[in-house]
Amino acid sequence: METAGTLYDILALLGAAVVLVPLLQRLGIPSVLGYLAAGVVLGPYTPGLVVDVEATRPLAEFGVVFLLFAIGLELPLARLRTMQRYIFGLGFLQVALSAALFGGLAYFGWGQGLPAALVIGATLAFSSTATVLVLLVERNEAVSQHGRMAISVLIFQDLAVVPVLALLPLLAGDSHHMAEALGLAAAKALLAIAAIWIIGRFVLRPAYGYLSAIRTPEVFTAANLLLVLAVGWLTAEAGMSMALGAFLAGLLLADSSYRHQVEADIEPFRGLLLGLFFMTVGMSIDLPLVARTWPMILGLTLLLLGLKTAVIALLCRGLGYGWRQGLRVGLLLAQVGEFAFVVFGKAASLHLIKASDSQTLMAAVALSMVLTPLTAAAGRRLSQWRQPIAESPQPAKADIVSAPVLIAGYGRVGQLVARLLRDHHVPTLALDLDSERVAQARENGFPVYYGDASHAGVLRSMGIERARAAVVTVNKPRSAERTVGALRRLAPGLPIIARASDLPQEHLLQGAGASAVVPETLEASLQLAALALRALGLPPAEIERTIQQHRLAHYGMLEQSQSDSKQEPS
Repeated sequence: METAGTLYDILALLGAAVVLVPLLQRLGIPSVLGYLAAGVVLGPYTPGLVVDVEATRPLAEFGVVFLLFAIGLELPLARLRTMQRYIFGLGFLQVALSAALFGGLAYFGWGQGLPAALVIGATLAFSSTATVLVLLVERNEAVSQHGRMAISVLIFQDLAVVPVLALLPLLAGDSHHMAEALGLAAAKALLAIAAIWIIGRFVLRPAYGYLSAIRTPEVFTAANLLLVLAVGWLTAEAGMSMALGAFLAGLLLADSSYRHQVEADIEPFRGLLLGLFFMTVGMSIDLPLVARTWPMILGLTLLLLGLKTAVIALLCRGLGYGWRQGLRVGLLLAQVGEFAFVVFGKAASLHLIKASDSQTLMAAVALSMVLTPLTAAAGRRLSQWRQPIAESPQPAKADIVSAPVLIAGYGRVGQLVARLLRDHHVPTLALDLDSERVAQARENGFPVYYGDASHAGVLRSMGIERARAAVVTVNKPRSAERTVGALRRLAPGLPIIARASDLPQEHLLQGAGASAVVPETLEASLQLAALALRALGLPPAEIERTIQQHRLAHYGMLEQSQSDSKQEPS
């Protein structure tokens, strides 16, 4: 009977998510808020179905664990170094000043205790990574200056979330020994980082090399799940949070050649479990309380948006950027992030914050996220106010080649293509499923990663939206067709040049969406015919003209597709 009840709860949660989340997304509401709404519908404060929160909470908490693992994967050392001025300058100052400001207001203006004020201040300083990134990608602003600044701040905020989650149990203890607790937490964190780094250096990467050589996808996925849960369990046993362990496990793989495939394998679990977590948060929202205190919630939301925008704009100005840029970044990051639901929920369960105060804060956070599209639009309009309208400049040659060419398959053909492109200073990124080949290429300094190019999650992780072209050299017909199809679905306007073994495969790849296909049998036939004609004494110019006519008949589609894309209005 207990199993049947748990199954009923899970079915109700999945059903509500499948119905409500897509419906609200069509209305422009972020998926996080969709999951919250689905949880509210199934909670005890609304009529109809009621789900037992405690039965699903252990499973839902894994959503936070997988989210922290994904954040760790996104932070390789090279990325931190290239954006360090924004990350550790603007990002650090924004979190520190915002946390101090909101913490002071909570302590002096709201009457919260010092530990609660620290948690509230730090949490309200964070912005919504998911919401902001979606807006930047949708508007093609991720590589703009304000986009890079916003992403850098979000990266530092993601780093700062980890110690906040780790310190919650300590802050809930005796406040007189807080300094001692903070020092102990820092020492434990350093020891955990050292131990996990040693394990990763001498055990993890060789193990992944062995597993990738087996080429059994389900075993590779099982290894990813084992890594997240095992490292999380070890840190929990050491007195820290599972989320911290998952973050450290992600950092271990962030600079490895396996990170894109690992991220793609984890993505479905992360999305589903995190959605389940937000639904459990929604079930705990006390709607009657929110209805009674809505003026306070609205006022708190507007205060958060205004103060946060002002802090970021002032910091940008102080660091040498204009007011327009500062206001645009500030209004883009003015909302409070989804981590607030995690932190405030845990703080309430630890009795660090009153349940009613936690409800008020979570309602204000949700409202600030709902208003994000409006604040972002306001920032865009303010940045353009009273500026002369100029024609969009044509991209310079350096800008044109700055976007990488993705090469799917790094065998002999893929290596030759990459070498020719690099000779013309065109950057490349390559994917291959041969771990030894990938390791050899990376030892030689080439950006090659282990991953299945036909997997949509891997392509998204590689940043397919930024690619200028793709070359598919996979020598397995079915895999090549799946890769071309995945590329075309994710990047409808991307030029895709594919390798085919014969003419029948050429037609299949064209049907899958390839812009141009190079059949090896055709090229071999053209070269053989040219040599035969030359041996018979025909003039070289006539031979070249004949060969070119046949080539153009087969490869002219690529030139036509590029011409069409240039004529399309931007």
